[in-house]
Amino acid sequence: MPNLENLKKQAKQYLRWHRERYYPVAAEIRAALPRFRHLDDSQVLEARFKLSDAQDLIARQMGFEGWQALKTGAAAMTDPKKQPAPQAILSSLSAQLFVTDIKASCEFFTGKLGFRVDFVYGDPPFYGQVIRDNAQLALRLVCEPVFVGDIRQREHLLSASITVDTSDEIKRLFLDFQAAGVSFHQPLRKEPWGARNFIVLDPDGNLILFAGPGG
Repeated sequence: MPNLENLKKQAKQYLRWHRERYYPVAAEIRAALPRFRHLDDSQVLEARFKLSDAQDLIARQMGFEGWQALKTGAAAMTDPKKQPAPQAILSSLSAQLFVTDIKASCEFFTGKLGFRVDFVYGDPPFYGQVIRDNAQLALRLVCEPVFVGDIRQREHLLSASITVDTSDEIKRLFLDFQAAGVSFHQPLRKEPWGARNFIVLDPDGNLILFAGPGG
């Protein structure tokens, strides 16, 4: 189990993110805390959120009922006889995009967005993955339409969300993509909740959100 002092610092970071209306934190709050479960992102960021809520969020993410249960569990960890079995840790996440041409899709992500091909599988290829830093996108070949018409564009249905840590990075990324001739579903803009983001439209109509903090 991580050090309790480090967990307290993480809770304070969540509290700051909420106060700064950092958009991505809304989904984590809603997923972890029942009283926020039926609120949309804007409502979560408008609602009262205390340090105790942030601590409970941390605790629930680690599988405890609340902060007090987490502290009790941390204390028990000092006694080897009381140590629980280690929890499974999710080590990575990969969004899956439906594409009509694996080779062409790989060329788009490597040539326009700065990814590199991790692997392709099949002859001819029907599955692959591209990566950039810690972002992974799986590519799945489909031969028939998965979505009806232009519903993804009309309803702004995202296929993947990718974040960066600073406002300078999100601005730089947008300018790099713009210079590479990338098509945008939404240009760079600052959202009401404080985040700054843009949405890329890939050749198969997949919408990929790139987001960072405002500034």
